[in-house]
Amino acid sequence: MIKWLIKKNIKDYQLTDKQSVREAYGVLAGFIGIGCNILLFVVKLILGLMMNSIAIISDAFNNLSDTGSSLVAVVGAKLSGREADHEHPYGHGRFEYIASLVISFIILLVGFELFKSSVSKVLNPEPVIFSWILTIILILSVLVKAWMYSYNHYIGKLISSSVNHATAADSLNDVIATSAVIITTILGNYIQFPLDGIAGIVVSTLVMLTGFNIAKDTVSLLLGMSPSEEIVTQIYAIINSNEFIVGAHDLKVHDYGPGRQIASIHTELSDQTNIVKAHAIVDGLEKRVLRELGIDLVIHVDPIGEHEVGPID
Repeated sequence: MIKWLIKKNIKDYQLTDKQSVREAYGVLAGFIGIGCNILLFVVKLILGLMMNSIAIISDAFNNLSDTGSSLVAVVGAKLSGREADHEHPYGHGRFEYIASLVISFIILLVGFELFKSSVSKVLNPEPVIFSWILTIILILSVLVKAWMYSYNHYIGKLISSSVNHATAADSLNDVIATSAVIITTILGNYIQFPLDGIAGIVVSTLVMLTGFNIAKDTVSLLLGMSPSEEIVTQIYAIINSNEFIVGAHDLKVHDYGPGRQIASIHTELSDQTNIVKAHAIVDGLEKRVLRELGIDLVIHVDPIGEHEVGPID
């Protein structure tokens, strides 16, 4: 279904390297998330009140926080798509990381509030009103969250979006949490034990854990992480594929948001190489790295004497 929605709503949807297309993907995913989460919040809140279940009500407000997260994702996609300007010469791609961080704070706050309510329900248990019809509706909500995980994971992988990966992880935890609520709701109909409050504690703990992991990963991106081994290997492979390159070192990669990586590297050429030819060599390599990896690479040439490298044709 998500592929059909993408084709219907995103022009040039196959050009995922294009900033406007990436923005459109983020906005589409965000609005779908807002619609689904509002629906789930209303349905679960009604079910929770009818069944007097703190676990279901907790799950409902978890979905309400997801609505806020989806709204932040839409704003983040819009802001990160802005063009570079005088004050931000490398663009605004890191807005996407900031949006992920805001999402993590929302998730942590909601999880903490749900945890307090759940502990209160354990200490002061109240009977849960069981209904198979309402439970089946709750099961259907799990399928909705499973689909949300699927499409966010798909889009996140397609456009390398930290926001969509974060949303996908949150949706997967929601699947687990709601499944736990369903199981304890059914068991609570037969066991005289405050399973409802315990399930609420489990749900809220999972929610907080998700928020913490998203925040940790996002802060690492904002602080600046080392490039992946795969990227390093690919860059060196391209550089060393040229017969005139004697060696390469001091690779540095800077991340300014998804699809906005800038790098520099030192390459060694014979000091007998004509300066025009040397320029042509590194220019060709820079263009190849940009074309194949999407990284804007600047190459510095280090001249090496004949006695260090041997004869050069």
